[in-house]
Amino acid sequence: MKADKNTIIGFVLLGILFFAFFWYTNKQQQGVLADKQHKEDSIARVNAAKVKPIDTAVAKVEDSLGKAAISGNFLNAANGTEQLVEVENELMKVTFTNKGAQVKKVTLKNYKSFDGKQVILGGQASDDLTYNINTGDNHAAAISQLYFNAATPVKNADGSQTVSFSLAAANGQSVTHRFTIKPNDYLIDWNVDLAGADKLLSNGVMNVQWNISPTRHEGSLDYERQLSNVCFSENNDFDYISAKHERKFEKPVQWVGAVQQFFNTTLIAKGGSFSDGGINWERKADSTTTLSNVKTNLQMKVAASATASIPFQLYFGPNDYKTLSHTAPEMDKIVNLGRDMYSFVRPINKYIIMPVFNFFAGFIANFGWVILLLTLFIRLVTSPLTYSSYLSGAKMKVLRPELDELKKKLNGDQQAFAMEQMKLFREAGVNPLGGCIPALLQIPIFFALYSFFNSNIALRGQSFLWSHDLSTYDAVIHFPFSIWGLGDHLSLFTITAVITSFLISIYNMAMTPTQDNPAMKYMPYIFPFILLFVFNKLPSALTWYYTVSNLITLGLQFVIQHYIIDHNKILAKMDEARKKPKAKSKWQERYGQMMEAQKKVQDLKDKNQKK
Repeated sequence: MKADKNTIIGFVLLGILFFAFFWYTNKQQQGVLADKQHKEDSIARVNAAKVKPIDTAVAKVEDSLGKAAISGNFLNAANGTEQLVEVENELMKVTFTNKGAQVKKVTLKNYKSFDGKQVILGGQASDDLTYNINTGDNHAAAISQLYFNAATPVKNADGSQTVSFSLAAANGQSVTHRFTIKPNDYLIDWNVDLAGADKLLSNGVMNVQWNISPTRHEGSLDYERQLSNVCFSENNDFDYISAKHERKFEKPVQWVGAVQQFFNTTLIAKGGSFSDGGINWERKADSTTTLSNVKTNLQMKVAASATASIPFQLYFGPNDYKTLSHTAPEMDKIVNLGRDMYSFVRPINKYIIMPVFNFFAGFIANFGWVILLLTLFIRLVTSPLTYSSYLSGAKMKVLRPELDELKKKLNGDQQAFAMEQMKLFREAGVNPLGGCIPALLQIPIFFALYSFFNSNIALRGQSFLWSHDLSTYDAVIHFPFSIWGLGDHLSLFTITAVITSFLISIYNMAMTPTQDNPAMKYMPYIFPFILLFVFNKLPSALTWYYTVSNLITLGLQFVIQHYIIDHNKILAKMDEARKKPKAKSKWQERYGQMMEAQKKVQDLKDKNQKK
């Protein structure tokens, strides 16, 4: 009875923590998103109604005069034709534009999107990376409004390539953007050279505005949106926003990145910091492929001199732990191995799970078998903690006939039964708390693997058995509608995880005395049903791990029950223990005294009721 209660408590606690975890990771999608989108649509309709038709001839004249005013000393820079320049290395193809002298988009050669096309980062109409310069007396312009002169890309001696864009004024002022791409690198060096910097920049401050809207690349739009966020390093400490919509920087900022599930685009202050700034971030909730809108304003202090060279770096690439760890300090934490209230699992991932996974992946090509070996490793490491509990559980099954007989003999006297049960367990060497250990031990391991499998780009596109991609769910049935809590599909590895969990529950119930309380009797069967809703949208790598882990548990319990436990030896040991003087521990003495006191109180109540 006691052991069964502890097992149930373990399952209930595990279920509560699972739901708390997924509620925490999904809460940012709830509530205000739909309302916010509705308000934005309403505002757009109102603004559109206010727009009046404009005479096209007048508009052309006004536009020409406006551009001339913007250009200032940089004659005709606001008028021009967009020219694209492409430079590529082994990993990516970078498309530059002379309008604003910036990166227009980056095509990643080694990664494909959900639609089979190459992954492209950037390229949205709203994407923009710019800053303001003074183009003349009382005139200023954003760099993105000006057309630069593009030079032919140059290949350097070290294998890198450089493309330059220049903008010159009649008074000797100039702006030059130099981009350098190195071999086998996702990092782009971006140098801004200013001649007449003291005049071009107001108060020696470069105000950088960066707008970017990451787009979908994974099979599940909703899940990719859920895992999208903005990461940054402030005062050399990693942080991120995922639920909030804005962040004001009060300390120097080293880099800011727009992050999606497996890719990120990051602006880095090379060798320095942005002095201050802020971020406005909005996760989208509409039917478009846009994940979020990121609007960043950053200030860079520039020495008040005639010339200035301001170095930046741009990263367009995968959320690969090893790659990011060599890109900029703290950028490896973009890979979510455990954050906030689950940061305790990060050391487990970083120092145990990730190295072991990479070790097996070094000589096994199929990642499904890698996960199986990882599961075996985890179970082997935790076996000293779980073996004794499985052994106690198997002994309880041996004792069940005696417990059922004892229950009948005591005719429903719960206090007396609890005392006799404890005595029986002590004689047989059964740990009544052992049932909790396997369930509780799964909690940190599950959370660690949840973070690891969600963020491990190596799993992306890897097939195993019926799963076409271990980084997402393995839908074998698609519904024409969405079921609350389940979604519009059914994952087969989720079903195998639920079935094996159900078999474990049946086995555990078979080891314990018959329950009179229906709630206690059926509680262990509820947990596998809960898993159906928790697991159905998770990566198939995780549900495959859980299936293998459950099969190992069932195998261990079968082997222990049929080949390790000797029924006759346990009974003989119990007979010997009954003949020996009983030496109780202090805890057992206190427990016995407590149960005896409860029995006396119950007897007194029974007498009063009879009177």
